[in-house]
Amino acid sequence: MLQELSIRHLAIIEEISLSFKKGLTVLTGETGAGKSIIIDALGLIVGGRASNDLIRHGADKADLEALFTIEKNKRAHSVLEELGIEVEDEMVVLHRTLMRSGKNVCRINGKLVTTTNLRDVGETLLDIHSQHESQDLMNDAHHIYLIDQFAAEKIAEPLKAYQLLYAELKNKRQEFNRFNKNEQELAQRIDMLHFQNKELEAANLVLGEEEELAAERSLLANYEKINHNVEASYDLLQGEQSTLDQVAKVMNHLTAIQEVDGRYKEWFETVQTAYFSLSDVASDLNQELSTLEYNPEQLNNIETRMDIINQLKRKYGDSVAEMMAYHEKISQEIEHLEHSESHSEQLQKEIEIVNEKLQLLANDLTIIRQQAAEELTVSIHDEFKELYMDKAIFKVNFETQELGERGNNRIQFYTSTNPGEPLKPLHKIASGGELSRMMLAMKTIFSKHQGITSIIFDEVDTGVSGRVAQAIGQKIYSVSVGSQVLCISHLPQVAAMADNHYHIEKTVSASRTRTTVSELSLDKRVAEIAMMMSGVEMTTSTEMHARELIQQSEKMKNIG
Repeated sequence: MLQELSIRHLAIIEEISLSFKKGLTVLTGETGAGKSIIIDALGLIVGGRASNDLIRHGADKADLEALFTIEKNKRAHSVLEELGIEVEDEMVVLHRTLMRSGKNVCRINGKLVTTTNLRDVGETLLDIHSQHESQDLMNDAHHIYLIDQFAAEKIAEPLKAYQLLYAELKNKRQEFNRFNKNEQELAQRIDMLHFQNKELEAANLVLGEEEELAAERSLLANYEKINHNVEASYDLLQGEQSTLDQVAKVMNHLTAIQEVDGRYKEWFETVQTAYFSLSDVASDLNQELSTLEYNPEQLNNIETRMDIINQLKRKYGDSVAEMMAYHEKISQEIEHLEHSESHSEQLQKEIEIVNEKLQLLANDLTIIRQQAAEELTVSIHDEFKELYMDKAIFKVNFETQELGERGNNRIQFYTSTNPGEPLKPLHKIASGGELSRMMLAMKTIFSKHQGITSIIFDEVDTGVSGRVAQAIGQKIYSVSVGSQVLCISHLPQVAAMADNHYHIEKTVSASRTRTTVSELSLDKRVAEIAMMMSGVEMTTSTEMHARELIQQSEKMKNIG
């Protein structure tokens, strides 16, 4: 339900803030006062198309904000959850800023969103119905959704089962199309993969090979340096003036006195340990000298092998491990592609099987919708009678089409408002008065099934008067019993049914036009309705008539 609305710098509105209540709220005022601008503002807040021409002259931007409560609105909760928007205390705040540059800034509960996101959420909160824009009811493509909403209890589970299977069909078709997209592309892909596979196979890569080659190359490349220093180190340890001999002499001297003092013994043991360690090193150096060998051919082989690996790395990965993983991957792809024909045939069979199952499920959906259409037709004809359209005929037309997201039904609402005239699609009704009543009758029924808690009627009473006007007032009120209704009207019969009545007025101050909105007390309501009756000024007669009309409307509410 819409709770609060704030508008700043939109058209002739400088700044207004409105609070709305349950039931029927009627907005009245002279033509051009700004009533429709308020409805336009609501349309923008729920994601409608914007133009910077709507920004008030002299302002850089227009700011629009609305607060809704959604405690019983499952659709709104679902969409908000999908968008990752948190909801606290069952409240949703929609905010939209229009810039002179044409840029839009949209927020839901403070989170930046796209205009599309705003529209997706807005569609669950507000339904704007006008003489020229009937939204869902005038959109043939949406009629199937309205039927499904009307039949929600019976169709929800079968439709869910159908849509799960349809998603599976789409996936299989996409996979099938990928395999059969272009035979030449497929052949070229296989040839390229075979070349890569052959090149990697010939390389015979081994994990850790690169590191081993690098270590061996380092030894061969530094042979002279290694040999010289190993030999010099060995000579110093075991040569004519052997370091080991000198250390051995130190050991002998310390042996003689090690029993005298603990310190000498400790020194002896340290030198002894060093002697044995140096002996081990000397032995290792000698062994190294006997095995060191310079092999230029081996070095050349290593360089060649490393060049091969580096060339492959530029194509297939940053390491031998990555290249081996890629080799495994393309080997599997070759196997898969070379058997694609049999796989394609298998997919085709699976598609046919799923398609047959879907046809059966679609038939079940059709039966449920046809039953719902019969019930809907009866309900709408009852509504027509209450709106003095006894001769009008309504029909739900079914056509079969290819399987889609909701089955194979193309549904259109047809009507004929005068005897002898053929049934025509709903959007082709010419008479404004007839269209108003037709839309209102259907809105009365569908509002109970759509889950939308706020409905806007923008001058839907155009072209009617007398008893028809009274019937329209009663019908709009009946909708407001289950949903909050905001209605712009020029009919006193509609205004008299209001639970809340706002007057929109245009004033001029300091050479600027401004729109103001005020909630009317009972006396002011009487005066406003009397003015609507006379068109000029309130007279004693019109005042009495206005009071009677309000009293009569209150009685009708109680009876209803």
